Amino acid sequence: MSNSYPLLKDDPLWFKDAIIYEAPVRAFYDSNGDGIGDFRGLTEKLDYLKELGVTAVWVLPFFPSPLRDDGYDIADYKSVNPIFGSLSDFQELLDAAHDRGIR
Repeated sequence: MSNSYPLLKDDPLWFKDAIIYEAPVRAFYDSNGDGIGDFRGLTEKLDYLKELGVTAVWVLPFFPSPLRDDGYDIADYKSVNPIFGSLSDFQELLDAAHDRGIR
């Protein structure tokens, strides 16, 4: 747990009152025009989600996968599927969400 994210240290029952948005990255928002949603697209729309009252984002599977189980059959837990961006793009998404008070 990082000390730079106070959201992770407060109420352990935060989810009881949370407004959770399920985000299928592939279908959410395409930032680069390739027809596939990506981390940068989701990052671009965080203000919109905040305006909706969203307090947490549930990001659906984004790891490399043979896709026999909608991405839940993860092939590599240490990287991200490159169609969604890079690990750095994912970290930027996390940082931007936390800056907005979104878990």
